[in-house]
Amino acid sequence: MRAAYIDGKESIRIAELETPQPTPDQVRVRIDYVGICGSDLHYYFEGANGAFVVREPLIPGHEVSGRIDHDPTGEWVPGTPVTVHPATFGAPREGLEDAPHLRPGGAYLGSASTWPHTQGGLVEHLLVDRDMVRPLPPTLPVRRAVLAEPLAVAMHGLGKAGDVTGKKVLVTGVGPIGLLAVAAAVAAGAAEVTATDVFDEPLERARSLGASAVVNVTREEVPSGAYDVVLECSGVGASIDTALTAAVIAGTVVQVGMVPDTPRPINIAPFISKELRWFGTFRFNDEIDHAIALLDANPGIEEVVTHVVPADQAVEAFTVARDSRASGKVVVAVWPEG
Repeated sequence: MRAAYIDGKESIRIAELETPQPTPDQVRVRIDYVGICGSDLHYYFEGANGAFVVREPLIPGHEVSGRIDHDPTGEWVPGTPVTVHPATFGAPREGLEDAPHLRPGGAYLGSASTWPHTQGGLVEHLLVDRDMVRPLPPTLPVRRAVLAEPLAVAMHGLGKAGDVTGKKVLVTGVGPIGLLAVAAAVAAGAAEVTATDVFDEPLERARSLGASAVVNVTREEVPSGAYDVVLECSGVGASIDTALTAAVIAGTVVQVGMVPDTPRPINIAPFISKELRWFGTFRFNDEIDHAIALLDANPGIEEVVTHVVPADQAVEAFTVARDSRASGKVVVAVWPEG
């Protein structure tokens, strides 16, 4: 079978390797689609994602969908459409009973955070633990299901804010996760969803996903004290400042966008004076199950996908995914349906 390996900064290659054989506790999935995430871009363009450096050839990809290829127990019929929860959780720890994704010692597909690295899904066949498999409803296409993982990230962040029914929500930064946060907030019953960005193109995508208003921060000011909930999805310092300023008194800010692991200046005066609730959010727990249901019920969410690129054009896929003006979610077709 074929697999794509990142060897280091701006170095990716397609290699042939032996098709893996599952144990009774595993299932082999034929991968149809892989979404390119921000962490994948960091691994390719920088050879590292924050502190996690590519030290051996790394197969990227944790947003995957496809079909059961082989289940040695016979539980899953070959051809069954599925997506995959990309995490394995660490040992149970007191206080984290409801947050297994925060337990130390876990792993994530396509990540250099572990040694050896946890290889990812940009392959023709992927072995996963049986409990990572998520079968799809018959009405959910495999291509749309590739959005389940990033939508779960957005839904986990939104869940930190609690019930948003009838509330005014601001999403700062509408790359793929921000766009899916817009869709999630609209589906959750927010009264208004406003999106901000530095480019007009992603803001137009946000409108198509249900944003009631958009703000290009290079030309317009974001209203202060106007939003019950702010989902900060860019990870940019200036945007975090905006999020704290934009929240209402006693409002909620959720930091969805990842930030560099370095000291940086942030104005936290509004956080103090307005007694804001300010949450961090990391990956997700079981929200992928809710994401599958939402994708099934709302076909329009698939509009976040702007490019589907063949696997043998991986460099092109990474290049266009890096350009937020040109692309929303970029998906690699490894072994597409049909």
